[in-house]
Amino acid sequence: MASPDPTALRYHGDQAVAPGMLDFAVNVRHRHPPPWLVRRLAARLPDLAGYPGDDDHRAAVQAIAARHGRDADEVLPLAGAAEGFALLPNLAPRHAALLAPSFTEPAVALAGAGVPLTQVVLAPPFTLAGAAVPEDADLVVVGNPTNPTAVVHRREQVLALRRPGRIVVVDEAFADAIGGEPGSLAAESLPDVVVLRSLTKTWALAGLRVGYALGAPSVLARLAARRAHWPVGTLQLVALAACSAPAAVAEAAVDAAELARLRTQMAAGLAAVGAQVVDGQAPFVLFRVPEAPRVRTRLAAAGIAVRRCDTFVGLDDTYLRAAVRPQWPALVEAIGQALR
Repeated sequence: MASPDPTALRYHGDQAVAPGMLDFAVNVRHRHPPPWLVRRLAARLPDLAGYPGDDDHRAAVQAIAARHGRDADEVLPLAGAAEGFALLPNLAPRHAALLAPSFTEPAVALAGAGVPLTQVVLAPPFTLAGAAVPEDADLVVVGNPTNPTAVVHRREQVLALRRPGRIVVVDEAFADAIGGEPGSLAAESLPDVVVLRSLTKTWALAGLRVGYALGAPSVLARLAARRAHWPVGTLQLVALAACSAPAAVAEAAVDAAELARLRTQMAAGLAAVGAQVVDGQAPFVLFRVPEAPRVRTRLAAAGIAVRRCDTFVGLDDTYLRAAVRPQWPALVEAIGQALR
């Protein structure tokens, strides 16, 4: 299967959404951050005349470290998890292997830096079993859960990717949206594993971009070596501290349980109208339908946006991805009508 061109790799679901549409294309969980978080952020607006302070940075790092049982020097705040991918060329890999289908930003960043890449395409059902990762790859990137497949890889499968002289980067941007965070390595202090986490989707902060990296201090120092001064702003640091606090983690766990219930219903509804649903646990569903481009066009005409998937390496235009939302019956009904 041919890989998408570089322009397609930069495609994002928000490009499918016009004002007023019912949005299943973007994975941000809610329309607004929770009121308590808005109040926390708003309280700091008068401070924006000053540069981000050490106290805010320290509070964010300590909250994240406590949340995952890590040391403070194993935490690197990021302007969204995607910034972590943009920093990967700083590790100076000689050969990177990307487990696909997966989020495309690592490929964009590494290819743009001239790093030789191998796309290790996983066949359905998109598990790591039998993944042919080149032995000479000194950087391996894998999603867990993987976007867009929603597959959660077992912890031992991810750890099996480790080799001497290799760094394994695990994209856990959606891990906090799954109850119990199965397969997560966020609490593991390993010298050769970097975990990237995001708060953007769960807490509706796409306009702020909030995330962090967890890893060995020496590796994080290499990642951050060429960053500009103050790469993470005051409001981002406040959000990192607030959303990593125990009360917020508990709130996210409740949301994850509700999401799992909705996902089960949504997947069953899609299957009932003839869609082939990929088994997964993330806050989105990957599925196949006949004549998917036509279906997507029909949905858009009805005011419903879904994510095309032919821009992901390893998928073709028969696949679509939809965020899990309470309004899923409207999506299922519209797909059923489009397939008639």
